[in-house]
Amino acid sequence: MPTRRTTETRAGRNGVTDPSDHKTRRNGHAGRDVHLALGPRSYDILVRRGLLAHAGPEIAGRVVGGDARGRLAVVISNPKVDQSYGATVTRSLEDAGFRVRALAVPAGEVHKTLATVRRLYGSLHAEAADRRTIVVALGGGVIGDVAGYVAATYARGLDFVQIPTTLLAQVDSSVGGKVGVNFDSGKNLIGAFHQPRLVLIDPDTLYTLPRRELRSGLAEVIKYGIIYDKAFFQMLSREAAALVRLSSEHLEDAISRSCEIKARVVEQDERDEGLRAILNFGHTVGHALEAITRYRIYRHGEAIAIGMVSACLIGEEAGLTEGADTAAVIQAFRNAGFPQLGLDGRLPIEDILRLLSWDKKAVDGAARFVLLERIGRATPGHPVAEAAIRRALERQRGLSAP
Repeated sequence: MPTRRTTETRAGRNGVTDPSDHKTRRNGHAGRDVHLALGPRSYDILVRRGLLAHAGPEIAGRVVGGDARGRLAVVISNPKVDQSYGATVTRSLEDAGFRVRALAVPAGEVHKTLATVRRLYGSLHAEAADRRTIVVALGGGVIGDVAGYVAATYARGLDFVQIPTTLLAQVDSSVGGKVGVNFDSGKNLIGAFHQPRLVLIDPDTLYTLPRRELRSGLAEVIKYGIIYDKAFFQMLSREAAALVRLSSEHLEDAISRSCEIKARVVEQDERDEGLRAILNFGHTVGHALEAITRYRIYRHGEAIAIGMVSACLIGEEAGLTEGADTAAVIQAFRNAGFPQLGLDGRLPIEDILRLLSWDKKAVDGAARFVLLERIGRATPGHPVAEAAIRRALERQRGLSAP
């Protein structure tokens, strides 16, 4: 069950236009704030150290027009994140005039379900949430997806704000408005497009993350370079080890540039009807690996890193991807210290192929792949013969460890 608390009971690129010059602005730190332009659904993505302590004024000023007095803000988090950052965010919201209630749900992908959503509906109802209520997602990608789906569907839609606390969520799931939950063996099969009103990214939250979680998030950062920006990719490959250690001077710029690339793509294809599919590079096989292992073996970024190598090898078999580019992708992930890029021999290829037909990008039961033409350019919608997919996966089985 979600738990409820109040502050009184708590302690403590690619054919894509990139008009970044006028849509980003320096904020006095190494990173950039990013504006995602979607007409009435436009919003800002703020990247600033120490931002959590200013969440209340930013939300009050940018979301509710400055008058937050008595307005209910429901902060959805998991217990560990709540313990680390809940008091800071709650205090800032209350100081800005919000009436705050916090709900905690268990951590982990296994809880990204309709059952969790239903329990949250019950808690919102008990708090007399109405159309003026703001949902604040404080945590990683699971929290953002679940809280966003609750916001999209309760009372026909509530405003919500993303405050992602993991690198993966900061550069991926918190931007773009895809929210939802898993169903049976399908990842994100039940969901909606519901844009946040604001995204607040505080890089200081990364210092409490385990190294494995940081590496998992870096997989998505590297993805943006692979599919969109070769120079960015090359920098990331050089800096990978330092980024995982949070010792690179490029950390905030890596976060901002990742958000910027995603924003430019989403602006041109908000509802994932074409171009936006490039953001799913590596996700076709990656999601299958997560599902076949019941989300208990791989972190999301680990599965996607393996899936990106799969996509490169499938691209080679399809005659599109150069082997040198595959090698560069593999090297970047090795530089980041990914322990596994080969395909586990214990996972039957037949099971993986079956799950590919369930992927959301499949057409008439046949998977469609995002494939790499060259570093910095990926294209979506490629049908690939099953025999070619099988050859690629068999090759990946033999990929040696670093």
